[in-house]
Amino acid sequence: MRCSSRHIPSLLAMVTLAVGCAPPDPLPHRNTTAVSEVTPLPVAGRSTVYAPSGMVATSQPLASAAALEILRQGGNAFDAAVAASAVLSLVEPHMTGLGGDLFALFWSSREGRLVGLDASGRAGARMTPERIRADGFEGVPYQGPGSVTVPGAVAGWEALLDRYGSFPLPRVLQPAIQLAEDGFPVSPIIARQWAAEEHLLLQDPGATDTYLVEGERAPRAGEWFRNPDLATSLRQIADQGAAAMYGGPLGRRIVEGLEPMGGYLTLDDMQAMEPEWVTPISTDYKGWTVWEMPPAVQGIAALQMLEILEPFDLQAMGHNSPEYLHHLIEAKKIAFADLAYVADREYLEFPVTELLDPGYLATRRDLLDPSRAAERQEPGAFATSTETIYLAIADGEGNMVSFIHSIYEYFGSGIVIPGTGFVLQNRGAGFTMDAGSPNQVSPGKRPFHTLIPGFVTRNGEPLLAFGVMGGSMQPQGHVQVVLNMVEFGMDPQQAIDAARFRHRGGLQVAIENATPGLVARLEAMGHDVTPWENVAFGGGQMVMKLDQGWAGASDARKDGLAIGH
Repeated sequence: MRCSSRHIPSLLAMVTLAVGCAPPDPLPHRNTTAVSEVTPLPVAGRSTVYAPSGMVATSQPLASAAALEILRQGGNAFDAAVAASAVLSLVEPHMTGLGGDLFALFWSSREGRLVGLDASGRAGARMTPERIRADGFEGVPYQGPGSVTVPGAVAGWEALLDRYGSFPLPRVLQPAIQLAEDGFPVSPIIARQWAAEEHLLLQDPGATDTYLVEGERAPRAGEWFRNPDLATSLRQIADQGAAAMYGGPLGRRIVEGLEPMGGYLTLDDMQAMEPEWVTPISTDYKGWTVWEMPPAVQGIAALQMLEILEPFDLQAMGHNSPEYLHHLIEAKKIAFADLAYVADREYLEFPVTELLDPGYLATRRDLLDPSRAAERQEPGAFATSTETIYLAIADGEGNMVSFIHSIYEYFGSGIVIPGTGFVLQNRGAGFTMDAGSPNQVSPGKRPFHTLIPGFVTRNGEPLLAFGVMGGSMQPQGHVQVVLNMVEFGMDPQQAIDAARFRHRGGLQVAIENATPGLVARLEAMGHDVTPWENVAFGGGQMVMKLDQGWAGASDARKDGLAIGH
């Protein structure tokens, strides 16, 4: 949104007020003198943001500003979330957009409960193993037209506003429409990531015309960028609602554009898109009830990790000590092995809650060797790796929204249907061709999803809306952020900023700013500690409810901003 001159001073004042005043830390600090070797923080200079009436935390300042303006105009957290999501679709196009899916976990103050929204699309009618093999592929294509599934995000926007919003869709899309039409200066981290994908964008004429300056290169940091085609698509959606995408002119254009390229979607597939209200799943960790979305997403892995770790005295080990990191890494391996069971919930062979059964998890916990790294773990026996935006918003009514929206890989499928202004996701890559798997590709099925918004309640009341982006980093990041707060008393910004590990498979693990001594001790346990400098550790956002007011944090690993009013 290009602010008029009368808005600029008020926005600057809001930023100054939001970041310039911090009450005492709302979390009790614990004794962490047992820390023997703490890895340094990867970033510095940000503090937790506090505000009395509402809070916004997104991965790009223009999206945060748009959401905050909606709140100040009288909109609620749901209106602001959709406004921010639409702006991020423009300013962070390699991460998210109209061609992607979204999930939300949110506290409805009106209903006094936590609600889940699954707005993920399904495989097209032509996406069968036989057709894929006939097209010359051994598996579902990772990118390109054959990786595209129905984009569910626009349907999710409309569903969220219809049931919980206070502003109409055209009003909340207006900031993104104006920015797309007028343009904006590209932010630094996004510019670097955009430039790294020039090779992909050059492979598709629509992507080249939409995202490369003069058809040759990505925009540089501070360089002005416009996307009038996206403005046109957003106007169609504002005028016609989600129907423009699902059977209307925009959806028809997508299907007709994909068909000659080898895409698997039909117009009927687009028309059949229906978001689903779902019941979140949870586990209790030392009085904090941590909530995740049910399958086909990987949130169950975060809950299993917490359950496996709870009996251990992590605080005594010390934050990011070798012993502490070893236990978390090994718990991750065990939990991720069980993701072999996770698929579209309509195709699961048993209730997902069985994976959280205490007796079952006790047998899984027994696999954790406290002194030696396991190269791999197998899924448990039963009696019967991406990119994303995440945002968190709270309003004066007490609503809290944990919201994640993605096109999967950087620039998704790499395919932009000319004239639409947005890239289509490559979520089909989440399927397998294995006949024995519940996640085998099949028409009308949801693929396995990496997207997981997080939420925490205490004593039945909302506490945190939080998330960490980045494919398989997401469950690992959720657990690390929660433990930072529960075990070590960190405030929201400290919990987001603290150095992270990312297990990469087998014995390989990367650790931010790892000291030589830490590396040596982990390698003595059998871990292969790989260089961390080019590893994505995800970007996180958080909003926390205080006794009075709100706290917010935004990750310096991204260009983001937490701001309140």
